[in-house]
Amino acid sequence: MIEVLYFAWLRERIGERAETVETEAATVADLVEELRARSEAHALAFSDMASVRVALDQELTTMDAPLAGVREAAFFPPMTGG
Repeated sequence: MIEVLYFAWLRERIGERAETVETEAATVADLVEELRARSEAHALAFSDMASVRVALDQELTTMDAPLAGVREAAFFPPMTGG
């Protein structure tokens, strides 16, 4: 089980702040594929992965990062500073 958190427009498109997911995914990319299959809203939210960042257990990572031992995955748009 992994807790999946959504922020900003991802949360708006999916309609949920978080969900607990039972997954067989080995990597973040695999998890995204599973999430896309959950609903049309999930598919829309993850349709442009160039606009999505991910953190595993609160550490920014890449889509090919392994999920073994991970308790939380957070998806959010790129941040800009000023």
